[in-house]
Amino acid sequence: MREQIIKLSDNAAERIKKIMSQAEKTAIGVRIGVKSGGCAGMSYIMEYAKEIKPNEEVIEDKGVKVLVDPSAIIYLLGTEMDYKQEKFSSQFVFKNPNETERCGCGESFKI
Repeated sequence: MREQIIKLSDNAAERIKKIMSQAEKTAIGVRIGVKSGGCAGMSYIMEYAKEIKPNEEVIEDKGVKVLVDPSAIIYLLGTEMDYKQEKFSSQFVFKNPNETERCGCGESFKI
């Protein structure tokens, strides 16, 4: 069995469960991808997934379903997704071993 592309921390899984409980009933999970942009070149994107697209990787972990956009798989291999809640903000955090650089605000990265 090959390594899972993305692993979820307990906090990330709990947050996704909460988000999904408030989502439209047509959503089957969350989709993770990457897009060009940000000061370091690429940024992560997350959206509700209503269906599984061709060639998407489907990860079921800790009771949640995460779909990985096929064009993002190569950038996300070995990534751990976490959720951090601080005094004034809360956000999903990606610990990606493929990153070579990350911008100061943490919004974008370079491979």
